[in-house]
Amino acid sequence: MPGAGQTQTQSLSPEDRSPEELRAWLRLVRTPRLGGKPLLAMIERWGSAQAVIDAGASGWQACGVPRETWNAQCAVDDARIEQDLAWCRQPQCGLLSVLDPRYPARLRQIAQAPPALFWRGDPDLLCLPQLAVVGSRNATPQGLEIARGFAAELCRRGLVVTSGLALGVDGAAHRGALDVQGLTLAVCATGLDRVYPAAHRALARDIGQHGLLVSEFAPGTPPRPEHFPRRNRILSGLSLGVLVVEAARESGSLITARLAGEQGREVFAVPGSIHNVMARGCHRLIRQGAKLVEQVDDILEEIGDQVGAWLRTPGAPSPSPSDPPVSGLHQAVLDALGDQPRAVDELVERVGISVEALNTALLELELEGRVGGASGGRVMRLAGPGARGKP
Repeated sequence: MPGAGQTQTQSLSPEDRSPEELRAWLRLVRTPRLGGKPLLAMIERWGSAQAVIDAGASGWQACGVPRETWNAQCAVDDARIEQDLAWCRQPQCGLLSVLDPRYPARLRQIAQAPPALFWRGDPDLLCLPQLAVVGSRNATPQGLEIARGFAAELCRRGLVVTSGLALGVDGAAHRGALDVQGLTLAVCATGLDRVYPAAHRALARDIGQHGLLVSEFAPGTPPRPEHFPRRNRILSGLSLGVLVVEAARESGSLITARLAGEQGREVFAVPGSIHNVMARGCHRLIRQGAKLVEQVDDILEEIGDQVGAWLRTPGAPSPSPSDPPVSGLHQAVLDALGDQPRAVDELVERVGISVEALNTALLELELEGRVGGASGGRVMRLAGPGARGKP
């Protein structure tokens, strides 16, 4: 994928570029039989979605994409593209491509990374450290309580709780995060103008207002069985690890756990009674090497070295209501700075974003009086707004 030293046009999101570029992305996303891997290869070769289309049938065939797929692109309904464009231009909605500096580095590293994600809410959450919480759709009352409690405590410690908006454990995890005004992210298996299951319409609305929903599927896409494994690879790919609360032997949550292992993520499982059929999937995971989890600290022992800058100690005070609001990305940069000056390349590694995105965030934070320059070209955190000039 294009690196930090390439041209500015290759680091802007579709929303920030011309309408023609956004239309081109929407057309490519909607092209049948055009998988993520061929599209990523063409984007890397030509640098923009419009350039991919301008390459023509011969250019596509040179990349191993058959003529039939080019013809399918040509047949995409222009009226549908205009409807997609209108959806993306709604407040707190958009399309984020792999060329966008906000595209999460962790997700970019997985096999079959999605070339673009539709989003609704606050896209800055994508760059924050996440833990996926998944489990059975038919969870027991105890399992729902465990999922909700773990999610709430993970948020109190500074993590984003990610799940799949499904019934059962997924919904309990999202609710647990919202209970404590924490951050939660839902990866959906439909277009974001739809909610599946319908029973979670209110939950999806709350997540859109206080967190983030993402999907690789264009608006209007209904739920289909093959969409859920595709959703699961994104869910695990965004996260540092996956916590399975309850799962039967053939649960889809085990697919997410397997994908997490293949992607190099940590896998955690909550044990249960030998008489509870919903615990058997978790027990299988533990036998296969997943870490047995009884409390949140069991998770933080494994991932703490990756998220130390974000972690909060139990009982740490929340920001004062009088403090000006800080976006998710800005807070991540402030947390990564900690209480000592740091070099830009160190911040890039800690936050997991591109140099361009970090420099933009640092400029905005400097204008707010939250950060300033230090010796040796480093950056330091200031006491807060209005703190310019303080030691």
